[in-house]
Amino acid sequence: MPSKRYKKASELVSAEKTYNLADAVALLAKFPKAKFVESIDIAFRLGVDPKQSDQMVRGTVPLPHGSGKVVRVLVFAKPGAAAEAARAAGAEHVGFDDLIKKCNEGWSDFDVAIATPEAMTEVRKLGKVLGPRGLMPNPKTGTVTEDTAKAVKEVKAGRVEFKIDKAGNVHVAVGKANFTPAQINENARAVIEAVYKARPASAKGTFVRSMTLSLTMSPPIRLETREFLNA
Repeated sequence: MPSKRYKKASELVSAEKTYNLADAVALLAKFPKAKFVESIDIAFRLGVDPKQSDQMVRGTVPLPHGSGKVVRVLVFAKPGAAAEAARAAGAEHVGFDDLIKKCNEGWSDFDVAIATPEAMTEVRKLGKVLGPRGLMPNPKTGTVTEDTAKAVKEVKAGRVEFKIDKAGNVHVAVGKANFTPAQINENARAVIEAVYKARPASAKGTFVRSMTLSLTMSPPIRLETREFLNA
């Protein structure tokens, strides 16, 4: 059963209508408030086949105003300059053998994992543990790098990763309900443009079939895709 708050929010949204981004952001602000600061998410339904390796859609994008979340970062690095740089940049967990052992035992009290190329020789063996949780370091997302300090700073500043799921959808958090409309608009626009630019060369027909903007506990607002066709 939908809550009274959800029902009130639903009354403000036309199911048959698509909204431009600015109008959708303005509408979010009119929804009844939750007892906590909700996240704002964009969901995309893409016209690709995720089972085909040449139609994978993934990438990263820096949010102009950050994500509003405290991001806990783990860095796999052997003792040395890269490990010290990661600590200095603010990584919560830095180590090698000790962290690999903890992860193998089921520990995952972090949001993003970064690794040096050297460390990946052993970290790669954690694929079955970290992969299903979306925590595996990957060169394509900038989380396998010698420059650990830069990677830590970017992640903490609000760089988010996106990746298509098995159903052909992409979900990305673009901020918090206490952001200003301008901040939400700019963050959302950055994510939308990044997803459009990640279109695989092999994708045929309509790439973004639909987009919705929503709060954690709100109904989705359908976005007008034509606004971004030239992104």
